[in-house]
Amino acid sequence: MTLRRGIAAAAVAIVLTLLPNTAQAAESYPDPQPITGQQIIHDPTVIHLRSGGYVAYSTGGVIGARLSKDRVNWTDEGNAFAEPPSWWYEYNSTGDPWAPDISYRSGKYWLYYAVSSWGTNHSAIGVATSNSGLPGTWTDHGKVFTSETTDTWNAIDPALIRANGKLWMSFGSYWTGIRMVELDPRTGKAVEGTTVHHLATRPDAPYAVEGPYIVKHGRYYYLFASYDACCAGVNSTYKIKVGRSTSVTGPYTDSTGKPMLEGGGDLLLEGHGRYIGTGGESIFQDRGQDWLAYHYYDAEDNGTPKLGLNRLSWTKNGWPKVF
Repeated sequence: MTLRRGIAAAAVAIVLTLLPNTAQAAESYPDPQPITGQQIIHDPTVIHLRSGGYVAYSTGGVIGARLSKDRVNWTDEGNAFAEPPSWWYEYNSTGDPWAPDISYRSGKYWLYYAVSSWGTNHSAIGVATSNSGLPGTWTDHGKVFTSETTDTWNAIDPALIRANGKLWMSFGSYWTGIRMVELDPRTGKAVEGTTVHHLATRPDAPYAVEGPYIVKHGRYYYLFASYDACCAGVNSTYKIKVGRSTSVTGPYTDSTGKPMLEGGGDLLLEGHGRYIGTGGESIFQDRGQDWLAYHYYDAEDNGTPKLGLNRLSWTKNGWPKVF
């Protein structure tokens, strides 16, 4: 879910997915809804603000910010922060943050994000809070969870979910895939000594799965993740896959019953026409309707990353489908 991971992008680009494809044929994938204004974005997280309107945060800048009154016309509103918090420079020389996730609980907005460098899992996830959720109003609270080169996971691409009275954070990229830890709801940081649960990987190195997002629908938890290569413009091969579980910590399986820990995952959305490399996804609710937010690379605009929004619906069998 980031402009990230330097496990040789060229090598990643040739990784061919061996996972089952049970979703729509490519020609039936819907285009993103038409939007206007500032469309450029990468790894979007979107929320309908309680004060009205929408905010989208993203990779780029000091967590780039976009605002909209109607979910159609978007304006560039600068960044979440005026300057990078000093501790970000422990993880890259430019203080560059990746892949934010916004949520609302306990009377305030919470913004999670990652800081790292290409090609290393010396990485950290941080958190900030705001009363309004608007750019320029965030107070940073430091590190939530970290990874080092001795770990078999990568602490980037955070996404939160509340389940069974507990707060959980999924995360991960390459380095054996998607993980999950429990958070302290008071601090928003990892519970001391928390178990690092393993949710999804693939059998083929470099384990090109990242950017998880989990939602509850009915009695199931659904794990969405981006597979293959991002960040290469029109040569990107990003696609979104999904599995589900009756437990937030897994095991997650696809519609054929294949575990996501064994390379399973139903294909939800992939590139088609001008919309290349669909991924970096998140999900938000708007007036009771689920929406999928993601980026794609516009083949008709030199591969520029842009915001994709599609309605997310559910089949009779309880599987998600984009419209």
